[in-house]
Amino acid sequence: MLPVFLQGLSLGLAFLAPIGMQNLFVINSALSHTFGRALATSLVVVFWDISLGVTCFLGAGALMDAFPWLKKIMLGLGGILVIYIGIGLIRTEASLDGGKDVNQPFLKIIAAAFVVTWLNPQALIDGTMMLGAFRATLPAGGDLPFILGFTSASFIWFNSLAIASNLLRAKINTRTLTWLNRLCGVVIICYGAKLLFDLARMIFG
Repeated sequence: MLPVFLQGLSLGLAFLAPIGMQNLFVINSALSHTFGRALATSLVVVFWDISLGVTCFLGAGALMDAFPWLKKIMLGLGGILVIYIGIGLIRTEASLDGGKDVNQPFLKIIAAAFVVTWLNPQALIDGTMMLGAFRATLPAGGDLPFILGFTSASFIWFNSLAIASNLLRAKINTRTLTWLNRLCGVVIICYGAKLLFDLARMIFG
């Protein structure tokens, strides 16, 4: 079943590589925190991402197709919270020493990682459709090695991204980091705006 595992691993890496809210969250955290906190944050993102991947594989996205009101709630709540996170990044002055971010309650980081991972219904729906299509092509007994490969990609990708970003932070000054925060904030706000736009289009046609 090694080929099936590798298929899941390669698909997972391809799915995670494009820039998105999770990648921005991990990069920003790695540049703004100590190595230990950056790695802990990436592991939290890995946990939420794996839970999302497994849920998609099992077809949870079908719930939102079955209950349109749930999809609307997710779009509205997700859009507002994502924009809130983006605004927070824009307003935050970065510090290479980590500053108050290092002492930020870890529960808040866990919640923020949940928001950027789970409160994106498009990712849930797209993930379900994509993984569902691959699941239909798997041989008997291939479900477990495939999803293990897919989730292993999350562990490898986010931890590597956090480590590399944290090591590079020594070469980045505070001004550059602050503007990177703002750029990440703008991109994240665009994600949130798109969610609200999708909600408006769903409601008003």
